[in-house]
Amino acid sequence: MSGRARLAICAWVATLLASCALLPLVSPATWIVQAAFMLAIQTGVGAATRRVPLARPLTVAAQALVTLLMLTLVFAHAQALAGFVPGPEAFQHFADLLQQGSDDVSRYAIPAPLHDGIRLMLIGGVLVIGLAVDTLAVTFRSAAPAGLPLLALYSVAAGLSESSVSWLWFLLAAAGYLMLLLAEGRDRLAQWGRVFGGAPRTTGGPESAGPLAPVRTGRRIGAVAMAIALLPLPTISGGLLDAAGTGVGAGTGGGGTISAVNPLVSLRDSLNVDENRQVLSVRTSPNDDVSDLYLRIVSLDDFDGTTWKPSQRHIQSVPSKFPTPTGLGEDVKRSEITTRISAADWYAQDWLPMPYPPSGVNIDGSWRYEPVGMTVVGDHGQNTRGASYTVTSLDVQPTAEQLAAAPQASSAMRNQYTKVPKSLPAVVADTARKVTAGSTSHYEQAVKLQDYFAVSGGFQYDTQVDVGTGRDAIAKFLRDKQGFCVHFSFAMAAMARTLGIPARVAVGFAPGTPEADGTVSVGLKDAHAWPELYFEGVGWTRFEPTPNRGSVPSYTQSTTPGSDVPDPAVPSTSTSTAPSTAPSASESCTAQQRKLDGCTSQAPALATGGGPRGPWWYAQMVALGLGALLLLTIPFAPMLWRTRMRSVRLGAHGRTEADAAIHTLAVWEELTDTAWDFGISPDESLTPRKAAARIVRLGHLDPPSAASVHRVADAVEQVLYAPRPQLAAGLAKDVRRVVVGFQDTAGRSTRLRALVAPRSTVRVVWALSAWWMSVTTRAAALRPTLRKPSGQQG
Repeated sequence: MSGRARLAICAWVATLLASCALLPLVSPATWIVQAAFMLAIQTGVGAATRRVPLARPLTVAAQALVTLLMLTLVFAHAQALAGFVPGPEAFQHFADLLQQGSDDVSRYAIPAPLHDGIRLMLIGGVLVIGLAVDTLAVTFRSAAPAGLPLLALYSVAAGLSESSVSWLWFLLAAAGYLMLLLAEGRDRLAQWGRVFGGAPRTTGGPESAGPLAPVRTGRRIGAVAMAIALLPLPTISGGLLDAAGTGVGAGTGGGGTISAVNPLVSLRDSLNVDENRQVLSVRTSPNDDVSDLYLRIVSLDDFDGTTWKPSQRHIQSVPSKFPTPTGLGEDVKRSEITTRISAADWYAQDWLPMPYPPSGVNIDGSWRYEPVGMTVVGDHGQNTRGASYTVTSLDVQPTAEQLAAAPQASSAMRNQYTKVPKSLPAVVADTARKVTAGSTSHYEQAVKLQDYFAVSGGFQYDTQVDVGTGRDAIAKFLRDKQGFCVHFSFAMAAMARTLGIPARVAVGFAPGTPEADGTVSVGLKDAHAWPELYFEGVGWTRFEPTPNRGSVPSYTQSTTPGSDVPDPAVPSTSTSTAPSTAPSASESCTAQQRKLDGCTSQAPALATGGGPRGPWWYAQMVALGLGALLLLTIPFAPMLWRTRMRSVRLGAHGRTEADAAIHTLAVWEELTDTAWDFGISPDESLTPRKAAARIVRLGHLDPPSAASVHRVADAVEQVLYAPRPQLAAGLAKDVRRVVVGFQDTAGRSTRLRALVAPRSTVRVVWALSAWWMSVTTRAAALRPTLRKPSGQQG
C-alpha cells in the first residue's frame, strides 16, 4: 500500500473517531454507520482522483461534488433529478432541513431524537470535517493542520454533551490524530526521536535504524501528549434535565460545598419538545391526593437583577430524618406522604427530584444533603439515571387566616431573601405596588400578585418566548405580557422582594398525568418553575402565577364572589387543575377562562407539498462524480434504497380521500417491510388485523409500539373494507415509533442487518423479474408466427 493511500485511510479513521464524540447527543446513534459509509465513499473518490492524477483543486472539487450527490440522494431525493442530482428545489429543501435541525437543537434535551434535520446536521458536518481533514492531510500532505477541524468537531460535541465518559471521546479523537501524524511523516518523527528516545544506537543491529524507530517515537509522543491533555480535560455542566456536574463535596465525608448551574435553558427546551418523554414514574398511597404533588429539584435564591441562580451551599451526609422545615409552626395542619419514584434510564440529573418539604429519603448510591434548600445532590458523578427511591414528605395545609396573620420574618431572613439590586428597573417595584394597592398583609399582596399574572393582568403563556437576559428582562416581560413559567415565577418573586416578602424560585416538575396502574407519569413537558414565598409560622409556601400550568394552591383561591383574595374566615377548599402541555393559550381566552383552565389550543394542520424535478442538463455537470458514486455505492445500494422507500412511503400526500387511502396502504407496506427487515417475513394470507397481531407477538414490541401497529392495521381495514372509510391521521408517526420499537428489542446483529442488508429489498428483484416477464411476453406477442402449409413435407 502506498504512503498516500495509508494516509487517506488514517484520515478516514481519525475523522470517524472524532465523530464518536457526537454519539451521546442523539438517540438512536445509527447515523454513525451511515456517516461512516458516506465518509468512506468520499475518501475513495479522493484516492481515485489523486491516482489519475488530477490537480489538487480538481480533487477537492470532485470529492465535494460526490459528497453533495450523496447528501442529495439521502436527504433530498424527492426534490432532485433522478433522485440524486440537486437542483434549486433540492437546495431549498436542504435549507428547510437545516432550519428544522436548528429548531430541534434548541427544543430538545440531550439525547435528542434523530429527526431528519438533526441527522443532516450530523452527517453533513462529519462529511465537511472529513473533506477538510482529507484535503489538508492527504491532498496537500500537511497532517498537522488537519488537527484543527478534528478539534473543532470534538469541541462542539464536548460543549453540548454532559456525558460522564467524555474522556473516552477525547482519547478516541486524540488517538486518531496521533495516528494521522505518525503516518504523515516518519522523517519528522525521527527528528523528534532524538529528544524523546535519547542518542541513536550504534550496535549495528537490525533495530538500530529503519522505520521502527519513528514508530516507537510516535508512541512515546502520543503517550506523553495524551497524558498531558487529559489532566485539564474540560467538561461542561448540564442543566435542569441533564447531569448538572461531575461531582460535589470533598472526599468521602460529609463536608464540601455545592453550587448548581442555571437550569433555565434546559427547562425551556423540555417544554418545547415534540415528544413528551417520561422522566419519572411516581406512586403514592391510594388515599393521597397527587394533584398538588410538585417535585422540586433545586431552589434559586440568588438574584442579581438579570437572572436567578442557586447560591453556593454547604452540604453534609444525608440524615436519616430531615429536620423540621424552617419557619413551620406546630399549629399548621400537616400530614406525611410516602412517595416512591423511579427515574428513566436516560434521565441523568445530579439533583434528586422530591416533594417539598421532604422529611426523609431512602436511596442507594453516593448522595449528599443541602440543609438550607432541603435538597439532595449526587456526589462525584452520582445521578438519577435509572434510580428508584422513596421519599417521605410533609403535606403542609395552611389556611388563609394563618398566612394572613403571619408575623414579620426575621431580620436574617429578610436580609437574605428580600435583596434586590439597584439595577432592577423601577417599573418592577412600581407595578408591584400598583397591583397590591390596598392590601393589609404580605399574604394579601402575594395573592394579588398571583392573580395579576394568572387571571387579571392579560398575560399569555407561550413557551417560544426567549428566556431573556439583562437588566430589562423582567420589565420586557411586564410590557409584552408573554412568556412561560420562568418569566412568571421570576417576575413574581422579584416583585415580592420589592414589597419586603422573602422570595425565591423553585425548579422541578409540576404534577404529572395519572396512569391506569395507579402511578403518575411525569414527562418532559411537566418541567416547571414556580415562586416560593416565606411566611413566619408556615415556612416556604408555593404560589402558582403561571396560567394553565400546575395547580392553584387551595389557600390562595377566593371563596368570596367578586374578590380575588380568600376570606380568612372561611375555610379553604381544595381545587386543582390538571397540568397542561399546551404550548400557548388562545388569544381569545378570557381572564376567567384562564383561571379555570378553560383555554384550549389547536394544532395547526399539516401542510403537504411536492415539486418538479430539476433540469436534465445538470447531468452533464456531474458526469465524473456520478460515475464514481455509482461505482462506490453499489455495496450500499440496499440500505440507500430502503432509506428512500421509507421516506417516500411515509412522506407527504395529497389532501383528497383517494390520496389519503393510497398513503394508508403505502404506510402499511412500509410497516410490513420493516418487520421483514427485522426477521418477520410477511404472510399475505392474513388479514391486516391478524398480521398486526403476528408482528407484535413475534417482534416482542412494547405496548406503545404495539398500539401503533394496531392503529395502522385498523386504518388499512377501513380503506379495504369500509363503505365510507374513516381515514386516520398520524400513521407515518406510528410507523416511525414501530421502527424504534424493533430497534429496542432486536439484537445488535439484527439491527445491523436490517440497516445494511434489509430483507425487503428482494422486492426490487421481484419487480425486475415481473418487468422482464412482461417485456418478453409483449415481445413474443408482437413476433409474427411462421406456420408450414398443411401437408407440406419438411
